[in-house]
Amino acid sequence: MIKRKYRLKGHESFILRHGWLTKGIQAVEKDSGVFSKNSGTDTLGVGTNMAKAIRYWMRTAGITKDVPQKGVQLTELGQAIAKYDPYIEDVFTLWILHCNIVSNFEQATVWNLFFNKMDLTSAFDREEMFAMENRLILEATGEESVSERSLRDDCTAVLAMYSGKDDPGNDPEDKNISPFEELRLITQTGKNKFVKARPMMNKLDPLVILFLLIDKLNEKGSMQIDDTTDGNNMPGKLLNLNRIMVNDFLDDLQAKKYIIANRTAGLDIIYPDRCKELDQVKILEKYYERGITS
Repeated sequence: MIKRKYRLKGHESFILRHGWLTKGIQAVEKDSGVFSKNSGTDTLGVGTNMAKAIRYWMRTAGITKDVPQKGVQLTELGQAIAKYDPYIEDVFTLWILHCNIVSNFEQATVWNLFFNKMDLTSAFDREEMFAMENRLILEATGEESVSERSLRDDCTAVLAMYSGKDDPGNDPEDKNISPFEELRLITQTGKNKFVKARPMMNKLDPLVILFLLIDKLNEKGSMQIDDTTDGNNMPGKLLNLNRIMVNDFLDDLQAKKYIIANRTAGLDIIYPDRCKELDQVKILEKYYERGITS
């Protein structure tokens, strides 16, 4: 079996916090070499490990890229966010960043497996999550074992990032607060018990669903509706949506003429309509510009 690249604890034990991406975007815009100078600690005004964590989260979220001989630069996505929502105030931006992080197996392995592969229909605790993640990583990567401490740290980070509940062993003076708690994709149901939660429909714009579908839909020319609900890195998995919710969003996208949904004769296929003119960055721009002109 060919071993698949994966990563644990790239975040230096720091979940993505409020204000970090804004601080990082501003620093990279001013100086592409910001992270090569003392890891960016002086410019960012944080410790070395925090600076490394900010760089990690920006790269994992698809906001920055490393360019040989040129340092760190904003991607097209990063440029769009810097232009339209530099303070990450719009929940739409959070959804897009969430999609990029949890679809990134090589950089955020535990996040990716949690949303794609852990079919949790009932409450679970940290030990159950750890055991499932351990098994899934070994199956996905071909490794015989992984670092238990790093894996446990990543499991704790996933829960803290989305539920807002820190590990009891954390320093109370170092409270981790992440903007992704607003998405409410994980909730705590009891002492040390958690559950995957369905997002509130009015908090999730249909363009987020199109953002996840656009590349594959335009590349293949069509998609099975089942793929949008059950496929890896697709809306059903990454957004905790059930089949009914996904279909409601597809109907909305069809009403706006972004896609064509054919459910006749048991086909259950979607095709590009106006979305042929779009890519992921243009979807962001369309959303933000809609808000400006409305």
